[in-house]
Amino acid sequence: MDQHKRRTIVTGALLLSNIMAGMDGTIVNTALPAITSDLHGLQYMGWIIATFLLGMAVATPLWSKLGEHKGNKQAYITATTMFLIGAVFQGLAPNILWFIIARTVMGIGAGGMNTIPFIVFAELYDDLKKRAQVLGIASACFGTASIIGPLLGGWIVDALSWHWVFYVNVPIALIAITIVGPYYKNVTRQAAGKPVDYLGATLLVVSLVMILVAVQLLGSASPLIVAGLMVGGLLLLAWMAKVDDHAEDPIVPSRLFKNRELVMDFLLFVIIWGSFIAFVTYIPMWAQGILGLSALLGGMTQIPGAVTNFIGSELVPVLQNRWGKYWIVTCGAASIFISYLGIMIGGQGTPYWLILVMGAFEGFGVVLVFNILQINVQTDAEQRDVPIATSLGYLLRILSQTLMSAVYGVILNQALFKGVKTHHGITMRMLNQLSNAKTAGNLPHALLPTMRGILYHGYHNIILAAVALIVIALIIVVVSGWQHHLKNIRA
Repeated sequence: MDQHKRRTIVTGALLLSNIMAGMDGTIVNTALPAITSDLHGLQYMGWIIATFLLGMAVATPLWSKLGEHKGNKQAYITATTMFLIGAVFQGLAPNILWFIIARTVMGIGAGGMNTIPFIVFAELYDDLKKRAQVLGIASACFGTASIIGPLLGGWIVDALSWHWVFYVNVPIALIAITIVGPYYKNVTRQAAGKPVDYLGATLLVVSLVMILVAVQLLGSASPLIVAGLMVGGLLLLAWMAKVDDHAEDPIVPSRLFKNRELVMDFLLFVIIWGSFIAFVTYIPMWAQGILGLSALLGGMTQIPGAVTNFIGSELVPVLQNRWGKYWIVTCGAASIFISYLGIMIGGQGTPYWLILVMGAFEGFGVVLVFNILQINVQTDAEQRDVPIATSLGYLLRILSQTLMSAVYGVILNQALFKGVKTHHGITMRMLNQLSNAKTAGNLPHALLPTMRGILYHGYHNIILAAVALIVIALIIVVVSGWQHHLKNIRA
C-alpha cells in the first residue's frame, strides 16, 4: 500500500476520535438530568463534570510524552482503550460514587485519545493549508456527532435508560484501535532513549489535582482547607518548573512561555474555553428543568451549534490568510457573547426557539476560535516543541473547563441550597426530580414555579460569570489585534 493511501486510512481512523468526543459530550449532557435524578446526584453536578475534565487535564501532557518516548501509536491505542473501559463502567454504575470514578477513568483516556490525533496530523501534513482542511474535517466530524448525539441520547433516555448512552462509543473505539494498529507507523520518537522526567510528571499531576480539588471544594469545605490545597498546589507547580529547568526532557519546557505569540494563543484558549463550557453544559438542563421539556428536546438545543460548527470549520481555511488570527478570534468570541446575551435578555421566559438560535451563535463562535488557534499553536511553536505545545494547549483548555466547571457547580449549589433554605417544603431531592422531565410530573404542581425560579437563579448566575470571561477575552484580542496591526504598519 502506498504512503498516500496509508495516510488517508490513518487520518480516517483518527477522525473517529472526534466523532467519539462529539458524541460523548452532547449525549452525556443530554442524559445528565436523568443520571443525576436516578443516582440522586444533582448536588454532585460539578464533580461529574470536573472529574472527567480533571482526568483529561492531568493525563494530557503524560500521553504526549508517552508518544515521544514509545510512539504515538502505542499512546493512542492505550488511551482509547481506557476511554472504552471507562464508558462501559459508567453504563454499569449503580451509584454516584461508582459513576464519578468511572467517568474519571474515561477522562484520563480521553486526554490521550483527543490530543494525540492532532499531534499526528502535524506529522502527516506539512502543508498548512492541507492541515487546516484536515482540522476542518475533524471539526466537521465533531459537529456531525454533536448533531447525532443529542437526538440519539434523548431517544435512548426516553425509550430505554441513561445507562445505554455510554455503550454507543464502544464499537467506534474498537474500530479506531483496530485500524490504527496495523496501518499507522510511528513517524518519530523525539524523546526515545532520553531519561523520563518522572519527578516533573509527578509534581505536575499532584499539583493540578490539589488545585482543582481546592476549587471544587469552594463553598463546601473550610476556607483553611481550600487555601491549604491551593497554596500547596502552586508550590508544587513552582517546584516542577525548577525541576524541569534541569531535566534533559522536561515534561513542560519553560521555553514555551518565552514565546509571546504562543502564550497569547494559550491565554485565549483558557479564557474562551472557560466561558463556553457553561453553555453546552447548562443550556440542555435549562430546557428540561425550567421549560419542562423532554430529554430529547433538551439535547436538541445543541444541534444548531453543531450545524454552525460545521459551517465555521469550512470557513477557517479560507479566512486564515485574509483576516489573521486576531480578527478571526474576535469574530468567534463576539459570536459566543451574542449567544449569552440572547439568553440573558430572554430571562426565565426565554422561548425554546430563541435558545436554538443562540446555540447557533455559540457553535459558530467556538469553531472559529478553535481551528485558528489550534493551527497557530503548532506554527508559533518551534518544530521540536509541536507535540508538547499541542498537548499543552489541550491541557490548558481542559484545565480551564475543569476550573470553571467547578466554579459553575459552586454557583449552582449556592443558589440551590439558598432556595431550599428560603422556601419551606422544597427539598434538594425535589430539585433533582425537577431536572428530569420523567420525574418532574410527580412533583406538587403548585410548587413548580417556585422550584423553577430557584433553578433559573442558579443558571442565570452561571451565565453572568461566563459573560464576564468572554468580555475579558474580547478586550484582550481586540487590543492585541490592534497592536499587531500598528506594528505591521510601522514595519
